[in-house]
Parts: sequence; C-alpha cells; structure tokens
Amino acid sequence: MKIGNFNTDKKVLVIAEIGNNHEGDFELAKEMIDAAAEAGADAVKFQTITPNRLVSIREQERIRQLQKFAFDRDQFAALKERADEKNVIFLSTPFDLETVDWLNPLVPAFKIASGDNDFWPLLDKIASTGKPVILSLGLGKIKDATQIASFFKKVWRNSEIAFPGLALLHCVVSYPTPDDQANLRNIMKIELGQVTPGYSDHTLGIKAAELAVACGARIIEKHFTLNKNYSDFRDHKLSADPSELKALIKAIADVEKFLGKTDDHLGICEKENATAVSRSIASNRDIHTGETISIADICWVRPRKGLKPGEENLIIGRKLSSPIYEGEFFSLKHFD
Repeated sequence: MKIGNFNTDKKVLVIAEIGNNHEGDFELAKEMIDAAAEAGADAVKFQTITPNRLVSIREQERIRQLQKFAFDRDQFAALKERADEKNVIFLSTPFDLETVDWLNPLVPAFKIASGDNDFWPLLDKIASTGKPVILSLGLGKIKDATQIASFFKKVWRNSEIAFPGLALLHCVVSYPTPDDQANLRNIMKIELGQVTPGYSDHTLGIKAAELAVACGARIIEKHFTLNKNYSDFRDHKLSADPSELKALIKAIADVEKFLGKTDDHLGICEKENATAVSRSIASNRDIHTGETISIADICWVRPRKGLKPGEENLIIGRKLSSPIYEGEFFSLKHFD
C-alpha cells in the first residue's frame, strides 16, 4: 500500500498518534512533530474535531473540553507544513463530513477512527476522495472486516476510481488496553485480498506494537506524548514518549529483519551448508560391471555429490557399465 512516497510493502509505517495530546497548545503540537520525526516516526497524526459535529449539543461540558483542544484550518495547514519540513507524513482524522473537504488537500490518506467504522456517510465521503484509507476495526468490528472492505471497493468501483489502497487496523477501544485483551492474533484475520493489515495500539508500553509486526501488521499507530505526566488527560499515560517511540522503531526494524522475505529460495547463508547436509544415492556394496542394480544395492548418505533422493528410477533395473564400490555415489556415468 502506498501513502505518498511510502510503500508499506517495503517497510512498516509507524504513525505517531499525537491526537489531542497537545491539549490545544499549538506550539506544543509543533514541538511534538519535531520530536516524533527525531525519534524516527514515518508519520504524525492529529484529530480534526468540530465539537458540535462530534457530540450532542446537550453534552456541553464535553464540547467545552473539545473546544479547548481544537485547532482551526490555518493551524492545521501550518502543522502540515511543519511535518513537511521534518520529512514526516502529515495525517489527521476527520470526524464530520464537512471537515473531509478542507482536510483533503492537506493529507495523502485518510484515517478513520474506530468509533466511526460504521459511520457510513463519513466512509462514503472519504472513499469518494479517491485517497488511500486507514481504518481502525475497534469495537469488535474485526468480524466485519470483509463487509467494510467491500464497502470501500464498491464505492471506488462505482465511481471509477482506481483502487487507492485500504488498510484495516486491529484495535481494542480501551484506554489503556489490558495486555491479555490485546488479541493480536486478530491481525492475521485481516489478510483479505488487497487489504493491508495493521494495528492501532492502546496498551501500555511498546511490546504489543512490536509483536503486532510479527503477526503481520504493516502499519503501526501508537499514541505519542512528550511527557506521560503532562496532565490528567488519559491519553498521555498510554502514549509512547520520545525515548519509547525511538525504541519501538528500532524494535520494529529488528522484527522486520528477522521476518525477512517470504520467498523459498536458498538463502545465501545456507549455500555453504547445502552440500554437507543433503544426501546422495550411494552403493551399499562393491558392485561389478554388468550387474543390475536393485533397491537393495543402494543407500542414501551425506554429502550431496551424486544422484539425489527421488532419482532412484534413473538407476534401479539398469546394468553397470563400470564398477562401483561401497560408499561411492552413483552417477549416470556408471551406466554409459
């Protein structure tokens, strides 16, 4: 899956989810972009929220809190510029239909929050932009991955939009997620044609995100903060700080190194051992010219220097044209 110039087939995409951990402090938001880039993140992600389009107008206390955290369009444009300067991908999650339109020029792909993975009007609006989509399958939606993938493919097909890329991220909507409920095996269920599997992590620490890569995740989203004790806002505690994010990125690189390639060709490091550990067809006894070879006359021993197991039919029932001695490897030259 390609997001801008980034190809998740070649490298795991690590997204530092800044979200609302800036708590409305614009200068802090820029500082967080800098820190995420320095730690090695490939992308930074924010949340673009219009408070009264996310929660009911009756939830005034919640709206007031969201308003404190909200940035305007110009500020998001400036954050995108800052991300460009730091050579990290800028992403942000829209939570209403109108935001999709003005956010569209700023992002190379759209991220959809777990709580909105059945907000079909929003999904349709985002699909219609023709940009890659990253969607979190929280709230038990892993069972609906096929349905969600089919929805996007249908919109793109009906709009004659070439498949732009779709990533579905396993996610547990609990802050923090208990280790024994992370259920990373679910990542393996996302192996649907053309769909890129990933993981949005809400556990404490970085181990789950590291293990998720071993389960097949090609996108890792991890909440990010400069200080876990910055405030009482819950996301700080479950976020990675700069040192943890740096450690996570190194751990993911190590996992990718161990995973290697999926081809079944002989490895470079195996070549020097291939002859020594493989067997050849050898003679069980001294056999004279003119004798006919039977199954009782052969054995299979190391190293691989002659005919190999599976090629017995080339010699059984044939007469020797030259003698062969016990332990000697058979070749077709013995029958010329």
